[in-house]
Amino acid sequence: MAVSSTRASSKPLIEKRSIDYIPEAERHGRLLSQFTLWMGANLQITAIVTGALAVVLGGDVFWSLIGLLIGQLLGGGVMALHAAQGPKLGLPQMISSRVQFGVYGAAIPIVLVCLMYLGFTATGTVLSGQALGQLFGVSDSVGILIFASVIVLVTVLGYRVIHFIGRVASVIGVIAFAYLFARLMTQTDVGALLQIRHFSWSSFLLAVSLAASWQIAFGPYVADYSRYLPSKTSSVKTFFAAGAGSVIGAQVAMILGVFAAASANGQFAGHEVAYIVGLGGAGATAALLYFSIAFGKVTISTLNSYGSFMCIATIISGFRGHLNVTRLQRLVFVLVIVGVATLIALLGQHSFLGAFKSFILFLLAFFTPWSAINLVDYYCITRERYDVPALADPNGRYGRWNALGISVYALGVLIQLPFIATKFYTGPLVEAMGGVDISWIIGLVVPAGLYYLAAKKWHSAVPDQLILPVEQDTVDAQPSRADRLHAV
Repeated sequence: MAVSSTRASSKPLIEKRSIDYIPEAERHGRLLSQFTLWMGANLQITAIVTGALAVVLGGDVFWSLIGLLIGQLLGGGVMALHAAQGPKLGLPQMISSRVQFGVYGAAIPIVLVCLMYLGFTATGTVLSGQALGQLFGVSDSVGILIFASVIVLVTVLGYRVIHFIGRVASVIGVIAFAYLFARLMTQTDVGALLQIRHFSWSSFLLAVSLAASWQIAFGPYVADYSRYLPSKTSSVKTFFAAGAGSVIGAQVAMILGVFAAASANGQFAGHEVAYIVGLGGAGATAALLYFSIAFGKVTISTLNSYGSFMCIATIISGFRGHLNVTRLQRLVFVLVIVGVATLIALLGQHSFLGAFKSFILFLLAFFTPWSAINLVDYYCITRERYDVPALADPNGRYGRWNALGISVYALGVLIQLPFIATKFYTGPLVEAMGGVDISWIIGLVVPAGLYYLAAKKWHSAVPDQLILPVEQDTVDAQPSRADRLHAV
């Protein structure tokens, strides 16, 4: 394929690709970048708040920590299985959903993914606005606007800059978290907190659900950031690099949140950023911690904005055919996306904590069925044998609408409704279950089983092997075969 000099010259600072297939000559990066990106994305204030919710909402420290770890491992496994698809397909995650839902039908889960990104971007912007407001001595609203401007810049620059920010954020995050943990240990009797053990199924499963939903929510875009890795990159190594970075980063952040909330005596809710920084001290130290909190949010908020851009482009391309996104169009897309998220943040900043808890739990009802269908199809039905060029053809192998995938997805969402417990909606069986929300477990297991059984019987023809687009260097080397697809 391409020589190293070709690869080196094909890595502009501003990303030129959008939702299209990444040719082998443009593949670059190392597995370590997957680890640092996802660690940096998780060593941040929103993960701290998520862990704190397990205690704020009634759990004790000991069982909350165990529940969060179990949720990290379960959700992180799902997330990492999606990450492993990136190098093999060279595509953004949601485009591959056209195999299961059809070229047009994939728009159904993608629209919901866009809403998820907006919600996460908005909630992250609230916390970053608090940090920047304290750092620069301005209002939280001004801090929100400053942060939004940074996100627009980084998102427009694209893939390489996002990974660079991830590496820097992981280093800053490790230093900041190590310092905060050290300060927390000197101010809090951790042993005494761990001795308080009042097991409750509802509180324990809430902790599991918080961590699992946190990880599963990365599934719709995690492959977007592994698709530039060389195609021969080990799927197992990709799985562990992305999964370990995400699980370790999130668990460390959530542990800090649990201890902070447990020792706050009711002062944590509503003052999340100020309380965490207060653990570290005042003056210059506080300023550095405010900066680390804001910078830590840059990575994940950029991932959310970038993912939103990719999803919108995917929806448009599905109905219009192939879509070439110019840099100006990318800028317009990003401005609209971040603008809407910023407006939501400004309007909702004063009722953040309760709304965020309900939001991340409610997301599970829509994303666990999609994740189950995508993973079962990729690993058990098609077994990586995708026809990548056909993903852009509504009249091709995958068609406009895939009734099988859409039906199982809809059933997967509906079957969870009796078991959901959020402020948005509480199902009729929640009280009978002692207030425990087990909807996400049902949303993973039932659609996975149904899709596997149905696809085994009714799935359309699967290619004999993975079919990729013809790459230019192959065409130049073999002009007589330029009209053929090559299989890998």
